[in-house]
Amino acid sequence: MTTKSALIIRHVPYEGVAGFRAPIEAAGYEVDRVDVADPAFSSYDLREPDLLIMMGGPMGVYEREAHPWISCQLRRLSQRIEADHPTIGVCFGAQMIAAAMGAEVYAGEHKEVGFHPVAIHEPESPLRHIAEVPVLHWHGDTFTLPPEVELLASSPLYPHQAFRRGPNILALQFHAEMGLDPRFEAWIAQGEDMIAAAGTSPERLREDHDIHGVAAVQAGQAMIREWLEGLS
Repeated sequence: MTTKSALIIRHVPYEGVAGFRAPIEAAGYEVDRVDVADPAFSSYDLREPDLLIMMGGPMGVYEREAHPWISCQLRRLSQRIEADHPTIGVCFGAQMIAAAMGAEVYAGEHKEVGFHPVAIHEPESPLRHIAEVPVLHWHGDTFTLPPEVELLASSPLYPHQAFRRGPNILALQFHAEMGLDPRFEAWIAQGEDMIAAAGTSPERLREDHDIHGVAAVQAGQAMIREWLEGLS
């Protein structure tokens, strides 16, 4: 049996694949990772892996002068999406998918930080597993919907929380992978301004993490497991 390859693009060290790793490996993928700070990153052909996973980060897709790798990544991501190779993006990764498909990514009017559920628009999609489950949100940017995609989820603050194009392209604005990863403390340490702007506190986030984290990760894993099973 041939092992399938999965590549994680990590934009900052404290935002990894977390709870999504288990269902990805259980589906038969050998997981590798590259950091955008790695000098070799620009040489990666993003069309090659059987599965591409792009995680979050505090930067904006529009901050291309400050982060030249964003334009480089977008060019190669566009080629992968055009070829319809299985790709998932989380938070900043979802915004990168949107931009690569021609959407506008921009700063929103609110900071959305904390655990709360999203409204699921397609009850037969893999997102059915997270229906009514509080999952972690941690962003202030949003995007217009790219053409020819299906909107899957919304929140009261941001209507574009998840979309897919066919079975192979999935974008998730929220973090259903987080809830058991000790790096959550690094998120809090790095995100003091974001937390304050969202009107919450580190203490509230830690409390909600303890209350909702296990169920959020279990639901997120079920969602990813079903999505992987449906890849074409």
